[in-house]
Amino acid sequence: MNDLQREFEQAAADIKQLHERPDNDTLLRLYALYRQGMDGDVRGCDPGFFDFIGTAKKEAWTLLKGMSQDDAKRQYISLVRQLLS
Repeated sequence: MNDLQREFEQAAADIKQLHERPDNDTLLRLYALYRQGMDGDVRGCDPGFFDFIGTAKKEAWTLLKGMSQDDAKRQYISLVRQLLS
């Protein structure tokens, strides 16, 4: 495991220590960066028509299409650090 992966995993653990819930846009950004960092470009079935949360998550992740997994991990780490400071 490289340093970036360790930092990414630590950021994923650290985010659970937030005292306040971030706004929905920030939560979607965190989700999308995490998924892009872990899995790369979005794939899979579309959420159901009435699955508004699932649709929002998939749309946020889709916006990152083409971003490298390493860049997504770096941005995720940076956002988590921002939220924790």
